[in-house]
Amino acid sequence: MSSPDDAPEHGSKGALGTDPPHVLRIAVVGAECTGKTTLCRQIAQRHGGLWVPEALREFVDAQGRAPMVHEQPGLMADQIAREHAAQAEAQQRGGTLVALDSAPLVTALYSRLYFDDSALLAAATDHHRRYDLTLLADTDLPWEPDGLQRDGPAMRIRFHALLVDWLTRESLGFIRIAGSDGARLAAALTAIDALDPPASHARRAPR
Repeated sequence: MSSPDDAPEHGSKGALGTDPPHVLRIAVVGAECTGKTTLCRQIAQRHGGLWVPEALREFVDAQGRAPMVHEQPGLMADQIAREHAAQAEAQQRGGTLVALDSAPLVTALYSRLYFDDSALLAAATDHHRRYDLTLLADTDLPWEPDGLQRDGPAMRIRFHALLVDWLTRESLGFIRIAGSDGARLAAALTAIDALDPPASHARRAPR
């Protein structure tokens, strides 16, 4: 997997002196059990792009526990490395976008909420400003248990409020995604198509 320093820079010249294709980075963020993974998969499928799984979920599945405070920086670095690797792969394939299941900012805010540790927030916020679009998954879906991955409806509401407050405070623009699965996907695709350059300039995958 590529490290952040190895990631191709936007605007650097590709083979034969041509510009590499611009790959939109779409961050899908939200509290637990808000449909982020489903939405990322749908976006990638509709646009023929890639999606990046959440590093935290794979950590919990592998370790059988939630991360401790000293492991949070590594999780954030892993998420960033996944983003850059997917972006490089999408550029090689001529893809139009990468849908990101969560973002380093979410890791940083969970550190603040669970461990009263804000050390990651400045770097995560700066990283977040580089995304082309942030989609905020709302909490209007029914909460469902998922073992160690989820903490409960009350914590979901609490984190959602923290995330909205931070995005607003730091002027990190976002589009709220709510409603049924179909309504969420339609709202996400509308927001993506409004970007410059719009992903719709490339041919979408068949419906």
